[in-house]
Amino acid sequence: MTQAGWGGADRLVVVDKPGGLTSHDVVARVRRLAGTRRVGHGGTLDPMATGLLVVGVGRATRLLTYVIGATKGYTATIRLGQSTVTDDALGDLVSCADPGGVPESAVRAAVRALTGTIAQVPSAVSAIKVDGRRAYHRVRAGEQVALAARTVTVSRFDLRDLRRGTAGPDGPPVLDLAVEVDCSSGTYIRALARDLGTALGVGGHLTALRRTAVGGFTLAEAATLAELAGYPGPAGLTLAAAAARFFPRRDADPDQARVLAHGGPLAAVGLPAPYAVFDPDGELLAIVTERDGRTRAEVVFVPGAPVAGERG
Repeated sequence: MTQAGWGGADRLVVVDKPGGLTSHDVVARVRRLAGTRRVGHGGTLDPMATGLLVVGVGRATRLLTYVIGATKGYTATIRLGQSTVTDDALGDLVSCADPGGVPESAVRAAVRALTGTIAQVPSAVSAIKVDGRRAYHRVRAGEQVALAARTVTVSRFDLRDLRRGTAGPDGPPVLDLAVEVDCSSGTYIRALARDLGTALGVGGHLTALRRTAVGGFTLAEAATLAELAGYPGPAGLTLAAAAARFFPRRDADPDQARVLAHGGPLAAVGLPAPYAVFDPDGELLAIVTERDGRTRAEVVFVPGAPVAGERG
């Protein structure tokens, strides 16, 4: 049974995105289910990719800035021996090379070289804006796009399986790698596939990608769109539950809650920033940072309260 709406609920919803849909397609589906246009997502997944997409509904959209910046986990398949214009299986082939002479030891060494803090040039077919237009729009219009390298952290890049074969029954030889990656926000797994193939001299691209984690969220708690459509009430986590998962916690007494609800500062307590402040009833009041001995609200969640330096 499809819901008529979630009654203005403010939620973070953990969705298991299917292949073939864009992240915006998922947002559109959740808008219809929740009965509100105030819905956004915390970190784009390409149409080819599946897995964890965090969606904010109502005031929970203000938390998405922090979700986007969280660490992420993936499982992926990298094909060595072929390069594509998009660095994934959706793009046209631009080169082929026989990876038969590439030993497993060389693959593992190249994987290690791409682990840690690295300089990565994002895939040209990305959502990064170049002079006001998305890079992927420019590439698909036939333009040459050169993006600047950025520093990212690949905290884990594990080779789980290595399979030699061909690209189709009569295709050229390829080497498929099953990998697991944990990385910082802004890391492109397609670019890791491309750079791994370049380092080994045979080219490479991504043939499958599944996001398995965002911050503390995992696929174990994700719901499919079909499951969301069948829920009898609002899906996902309340503001308070979501903030408790993502941030260090501070509980305010009634006087502190009144001050913070009106945008005023509180005395610092030395918690790592940003952190969440809760009122005496356990409801989320604000996300704050500490500076010069005082807390300053980045986002205030009390309806109608002023917002100081809001990021969301």
